[in-house]
Amino acid sequence: MNTLKVQAGVLIENNKSCFELSQGKLIVKGLTLLYEVPNNISFSSISSICPDHDVPLPLFHRVYSNSYNSGFLGFTKEEPSDRLTNSLGKFVDRNFLSVFRFKTWWSTMWVGTSGSDLQMESQWILLEAPEIRSYVLILPIIEAEFRSALHPGIDGHVMICAESGSTNVKASSFSAVAYVHASDNPYKLMKEAYSAVRVHLNTFRLLEEKAVPSLVDKFGWCTWDAFYLTVEPTGIWHGLKEFDDGGISPRFLIIDDGWQSISLDGDEPFEDARNLVLGGSQMTARLYSFKENGKFRKYKAGTMLGENSPSFDPKRPKMLIAKAIEVEHAEKARDRAIQSGVTDLTEFESKVQKLNQELKEMFDDEPSESPIVNNKSCYESGDDVGLKAFTNDLRKQFKRLDDVYVWQALCGAWGGVRPKTTHLDSKIIPCKLSPGLNGTMTDLAVVKIVEAGIGLVRPDQAEDLYDSMHSYLAKSGVTGAKVDVIHTLEYISEEFGGRVELAKAYYDGITKSLVKNFNGTGLLSSMQQCNDFFFLGTKQISLGRVGDDFWFQDPNGDPMGVYWLQGVHMIHCAYNSLWMGQIIQPDWDMFQSDHICAKFHAGSRAICGGPVYLSDSVGGHDFDLIKKLVFPDGTIPKCQHFALPTRDCLFKNPLFDNNTILKIWNLNKFGGVVGAFNCQGAGWDPKERKIRGYSECYQPMSGFVHVNDVEWDQKLEAIEMGDAKEYVVYLNQSHDLHLITHEADSIPMTIQPSTFEIFSFVPLKMIDFEIKFAPIGLTNMFNSGGTVQEVKYGGGELINVEIKVKGEGQFLAYSSCAPKKCCLNGTEVGFEWMSNCKLTVNISWIEEFNGISDVKFMF
Repeated sequence: MNTLKVQAGVLIENNKSCFELSQGKLIVKGLTLLYEVPNNISFSSISSICPDHDVPLPLFHRVYSNSYNSGFLGFTKEEPSDRLTNSLGKFVDRNFLSVFRFKTWWSTMWVGTSGSDLQMESQWILLEAPEIRSYVLILPIIEAEFRSALHPGIDGHVMICAESGSTNVKASSFSAVAYVHASDNPYKLMKEAYSAVRVHLNTFRLLEEKAVPSLVDKFGWCTWDAFYLTVEPTGIWHGLKEFDDGGISPRFLIIDDGWQSISLDGDEPFEDARNLVLGGSQMTARLYSFKENGKFRKYKAGTMLGENSPSFDPKRPKMLIAKAIEVEHAEKARDRAIQSGVTDLTEFESKVQKLNQELKEMFDDEPSESPIVNNKSCYESGDDVGLKAFTNDLRKQFKRLDDVYVWQALCGAWGGVRPKTTHLDSKIIPCKLSPGLNGTMTDLAVVKIVEAGIGLVRPDQAEDLYDSMHSYLAKSGVTGAKVDVIHTLEYISEEFGGRVELAKAYYDGITKSLVKNFNGTGLLSSMQQCNDFFFLGTKQISLGRVGDDFWFQDPNGDPMGVYWLQGVHMIHCAYNSLWMGQIIQPDWDMFQSDHICAKFHAGSRAICGGPVYLSDSVGGHDFDLIKKLVFPDGTIPKCQHFALPTRDCLFKNPLFDNNTILKIWNLNKFGGVVGAFNCQGAGWDPKERKIRGYSECYQPMSGFVHVNDVEWDQKLEAIEMGDAKEYVVYLNQSHDLHLITHEADSIPMTIQPSTFEIFSFVPLKMIDFEIKFAPIGLTNMFNSGGTVQEVKYGGGELINVEIKVKGEGQFLAYSSCAPKKCCLNGTEVGFEWMSNCKLTVNISWIEEFNGISDVKFMF
């Protein structure tokens, strides 16, 4: 019998829960999902949890109206501990999809059929239940000072691990350490589940509740792969100018790692660490000033604006990077020798020293930067010098540059803040990895951070830390921060009340600074793919990376890695978006337009639904490719949703099952889109605990695409399109055109390794008894449908279709008969209609109309 109650002023209907915990079984809708559930496991309804008063009422109502599909799991132990592990029960022979941390900061997908197939540090598990036409999510969450994750158990058992991160913080009983939810739609399930946890915890907000930074609709450039740590003003200037000269205007710039004032322990505390090139060499360094380092501090206003502005040699960064890679390989060879028991390291050490000396000699023989005394330069930064002068000049020259972001680590720099160099109380804290993290992949960054410890600013000064950094940056013309190395706090939480309490202090501090200094939106989060961050750090943060780094080559030297690592990156992004996309706008990361797999990356970025940005070196561009992604004004034909894997990919392994093509779906204003990517050839190896190549899978793959792959009901505005009787399908790469209905057979495809096809599905409109019409968009853009801005159908003496299109190139529509005439921006123009119903007209970019053209066909 249904019951009614009033809670927070809302009338809630409580149906009987579809979950039941009885006689050692967790049952959902009559199906036993988990067997051998221990007696110490409890289940409680979400309706028994009273939310905080500031939860928005519509969200509250939405969550509680679905409460019968959900509940919480808890457990009780006899002895309190700071780390407790307990079985939730077992399952075998049931497909699951999960996401687990393969490094401290990066997560990826994993599939299997048993609880024992899970990987350490799993963030969630989605179980397929075809017997009841449903899906069930088990989501470990936060309770009090404890954070939880799922681990594999013996004989099919699913283990939950709750840990505080401090031996001083112990517990023995939990009532809501994991959340469970069931639904017949996996995408609806993820949205409902994270909505419920948001109401329950009230420590984060959903993406739908937040504003996103404007750069999500734009094209940008990040300096990382172009310069690494050698980044400096002249190189940045010439990089932006090259884009401008090539007809593409970056709307945002990210000055990545290499601009900060950092020094190494043992060196002079107020002098910049020198000769840094690759990521790794700076990871033991600490921040000693909130201002820019000497390379940027010495910039003088107008330096790059005059006729005699400094030139730039694009070969120089490449030479430094190549030499630094030699040093790195020599150091790795030495380390391998040590591990294998070699005692005489003379030859190895000699080579490392020789290469380091050669690298040092390659740097300019410039005098040392002016010393810093008491954290103040002997000259003060202002409008005429330093970072502010540089950003002012950038905006004078590059009129379309809206945003300048700079890099930082969550704790300041990779090694935190150097003690006694700022007004803050910083202390070097030794790092300790949890047993769960010890089961993840070996990572150079983790090794370096553990080696040096972190200079942690006292948690009660976290707000001061971020405001000191960001207020200076904001005054210097910087509009946002790329915050990296986010998930290190769990290493150092022992004496600070545990990982949850330490994280709360830091995330609260950065949230307040974001609101005060960067308009509440100017933050791109990265290296943050753990549930602590999403459950505690995202009240304001609304943009974040969903993949690991774009690797232009395999850091371990595998010649195939240049290919298969690119598919791995796409898998990370697609599957992480299932959960991260509920909370932040997914960002698929930068790539290089002249990379051997650049087109592969470009195809995915075109329909990912997030920003598009490159890390091209100066002189290293493929402008023909870039123009398939970006409009001349630096905006992009962005999809309306964020890309997600199609249903038939959810429980498959598109990386090395030698069978599955990754398909991702998204929505445009007037159609849907499915991208098919052959990512086969690499993936996680549970035994070796690393991502490695599976070269035998790097082969052509065959599969099928259907209009039903698009989840039309996931956006209210698209539901009507999903009800169309017939669709035209345009294949962007092969330029084929098909018709399809919901009942028709799927379209077969074969995709070569590291290549793709993009299928645009546009509902056919019957505009007369004989005329069928569908606007497809500009065929020279990867996301053709994203170029269509408005469509209107009209009658009168002549039946007409009016379309607003952004961009330049060939516009394509499906038309079952030839129009009588076509007008472009009010002027009659020629067009081409073919017997296969392709209707085309060429469009130019008109600057005064912001590139938007009015196309009108009359029948």
